Amino acid sequence: MESSGGSTVRVLVAGGGISGTVTAMALKRAGHDPVVFEAYPAGGDDIGAFLTIMHNGMDALRAIGADGPVIDSSFAAHGVELVAANGETVGRREFGTDGPRTMTRAALYRVLQVEATRRGVPIERGRRLVGAKPDGTGIAAEFADGTTETGDVVVGADGLHSMVRKLIDPDADAPRYTGQTIVWGYTRATGLPPAAGIYRMVRGSKAAFGFTTAPDGATFWFARIPDAERSREAIAAVTPAGWREFAQAAFAGEPLPCADIIAATGDEVFGGHSYDVPRTRLWSTPEMVLVGDAAHAAAPADAQGASMAIEDSVVLAQCLRDLPDRASAFAAYEGLRRERVEKLVASSSGQDVGEKPGWVYAHHIDWDAKITAR
Repeated sequence: MESSGGSTVRVLVAGGGISGTVTAMALKRAGHDPVVFEAYPAGGDDIGAFLTIMHNGMDALRAIGADGPVIDSSFAAHGVELVAANGETVGRREFGTDGPRTMTRAALYRVLQVEATRRGVPIERGRRLVGAKPDGTGIAAEFADGTTETGDVVVGADGLHSMVRKLIDPDADAPRYTGQTIVWGYTRATGLPPAAGIYRMVRGSKAAFGFTTAPDGATFWFARIPDAERSREAIAAVTPAGWREFAQAAFAGEPLPCADIIAATGDEVFGGHSYDVPRTRLWSTPEMVLVGDAAHAAAPADAQGASMAIEDSVVLAQCLRDLPDRASAFAAYEGLRRERVEKLVASSSGQDVGEKPGWVYAHHIDWDAKITAR
């Protein structure tokens, strides 16, 4: 099968997470030949965090017909309610019926991988990319198990600490610590304040908190807490009880439901530092290109990490479909994406980017639109 822009391209996708599986599905739809290499033996596993795919992310999934499995495995919220430190509700915004979807990250990985497999995309597990070199006609990827694979393109969908980013530019900036630690939790305890159909966002005096109630009664919550940066080893050593105590301390003594919700949570509580990538100097070489957090990562304030990655994936596939060579495809992709994602990273870090509220959500991708060279 050939794409409209030229011959079929064999694409080696490094990373079996959100951006990797969506990129592979979009490339398959565009007439190319993707294969996904996932570093972990069980690609649906994760540390336990949940996430929200916002309107624009669902729109991008809809562009390639992949929204259905996500809808079936998630729940919706139709608005957000803002609560001040004194417990007073100070604002509300309606999302409408096509609003964001919430699910665990592990569940999202699983449903996307199942859908990619159903569409004929091979997923090779336990294959961690550690190197890649042009071989004259394309590129040879090297894996930690000593094996190699050859293809025309390597897509770096390998996340915040991307190996492909380093291969493209050894001097690329490292991810930047945002000064916040994020703690997530779930509880099925009864008697907690309900937030069915909405996200209730609380601004405490020391930290921010958000929660929503799933249709089965489970409360999903997160806290964004100012914190000094600790080593990866120190973060990995924190127990669920330790994360619970850390989060409770941030809301102790305040007239808010946050501390009660945290106290009602058992071992389903997880934490980690928040990092962003404000700007990546080089997004591509003639044989390699970045998507998602490998190219740009934002603080979680706007809940756009997954959605921006999904947008990248679809647009990259359109560019490789419609343009006659990789150089023009990669240039068009970067031209279409860089300004938007860098503005989102800035907005998520609290900067005024000069846009109206909700500017991110209104983005629409038309799969049938023809991409032209830039």
